[in-house]
Amino acid sequence: MPRTRIKICGVRDEEAALAAVDAGADAIGFMFVRSSVRYIDPADAAELMAMLPPMVASVGVFMNTPLDSFLDIEEQCPTTHTQLHGEESTELIASCAPIIKAIRFSPSTIADDLQELDQNENVEAILIDGPSPGAGVPFQWTDLKPHLETIAKPVFLAGGLTPDNVADAIRTLRPYGVDVSSGVERDRGMKDPALIEAFCDAVRRADLTAD
Repeated sequence: MPRTRIKICGVRDEEAALAAVDAGADAIGFMFVRSSVRYIDPADAAELMAMLPPMVASVGVFMNTPLDSFLDIEEQCPTTHTQLHGEESTELIASCAPIIKAIRFSPSTIADDLQELDQNENVEAILIDGPSPGAGVPFQWTDLKPHLETIAKPVFLAGGLTPDNVADAIRTLRPYGVDVSSGVERDRGMKDPALIEAFCDAVRRADLTAD
């Protein structure tokens, strides 16, 4: 199987950014949602982004951000990718395209949500989070598996992933990528370099042993 991409999200300082790079992460995420404990000022994020080596992507994470504010932040910190994590309208998605669109897993709506995003030309990838994003609680991955069989776009799995359970998630779903934030923190909002390394190592081992 192709290797699983890794995104370390909610990076706020140089130590965490460099730890992600050293551990082999493919992307780091900057949280531009002011209500989040992981919020980072765009100017500070731009400084961290400048430290990233070639081929390590940056992702700006937004939630229900007005277009004018989005454009202002993008001017200060033009990340490689944009992730929308709220209830954005079709028009806003088109204005910010191409985007990674995050959705919450719900057994009653996941099929329709996935099909809609898979057919949306403005969406480059889909991120599936738990029912309560940021809570660090995983959902039943087996409930998601049958819904992914017809999805053509890359799918990132998030929601409660840790160094201890990410291998099981990969073996169950074989996602294009995995996204972790609270699962590699020593305290809420504070990344732990050792946990980042352990998470990335667990992903690589899972890739080697998956069927």
